[in-house]
Amino acid sequence: MVDGHKLLQRGGRMKPALIDTDILSLFFRNDLTVIEHFREYLQEHGRMTISILTFYEILSGLKHRDALKQLDMFLKFSKNNTILPLTEQSVAISSDIYAALRKTGNQLDDIDILIAGVAMAHNLVLVTHNVNHFNWIDDLEVIDWSSILPIEK
Repeated sequence: MVDGHKLLQRGGRMKPALIDTDILSLFFRNDLTVIEHFREYLQEHGRMTISILTFYEILSGLKHRDALKQLDMFLKFSKNNTILPLTEQSVAISSDIYAALRKTGNQLDDIDILIAGVAMAHNLVLVTHNVNHFNWIDDLEVIDWSSILPIEK
């Protein structure tokens, strides 16, 4: 995991990021720390980025709960932001992650491995609250926007 200061590149710019399902859920539950990070990120990048897997996880959960109001909000959010698909490159990276984790005796859900592959294929920081899960993955930059405050400029 990186601290909040490492999320900034030279010149005070935030690195492009992929938002994991748990952070997006916190955003929709009005977590103030997460909302502030979203606000700061949007000022610089203009759009949030999620994977098609996060889209699936949120969509299926809302449909299961028959949460029509939240479903409508999520679909509007999705329409105004970027959803990255699975690609041959991201799946190849994910398969390498899977093999490496198995060799070390660590396990991670397939969806989490695929999300990590999408982040790595696009050189994105993965924003997640499940830092411990993703810290097993070499070369994946991970940050938790629910536990650190944005940096004052």
